[in-house]
Amino acid sequence: MTIEFPAPTAPAADQAEVFVRYLDYYRETLLAKVAALPATELRASRLPSGWTPLELVKHLRHVERRWIEWGFQGAPVGDPWADRRDDRWHVDPAESLEQLTAELRAQGEHTAAVARGTALDAIGRPGPRWDGADPASLERILFHLLQEYARHTGHIDIVAELVGGPTGE
Repeated sequence: MTIEFPAPTAPAADQAEVFVRYLDYYRETLLAKVAALPATELRASRLPSGWTPLELVKHLRHVERRWIEWGFQGAPVGDPWADRRDDRWHVDPAESLEQLTAELRAQGEHTAAVARGTALDAIGRPGPRWDGADPASLERILFHLLQEYARHTGHIDIVAELVGGPTGE
């Protein structure tokens, strides 16, 4: 799936739709870059930090889950840090790109539904996600998710460049 960059001049129904469009764009761009990598590169790291492209995909799914479901909605999510093991990102050998992609897209659909169905100034429910701080508004959470996606899409762009994969927007 390829999504056109959400130009700032493109009309949108409201601010929530702007957030959803940008999140969708970065999510799909990142997934396209990962899918274009050679299979041998999906579980390998080219960086000193040691993360792999599959770990990045899984991490972003759990970032959305932590901020929207566990944080904003205050829902129990089991292990909110299921993307980590021994203080680093982790993907089990049985987890595939197809599975992780489907999970990330489903999480994105959930995020979009929350964004479209909730006022941006709505405050998240109190809970363990906030570590004792006051919960954030949906707008602040969506902005945080947007910067997370933009940053990590840049990271995968570097990895793709190192292995001769697709780069740029």
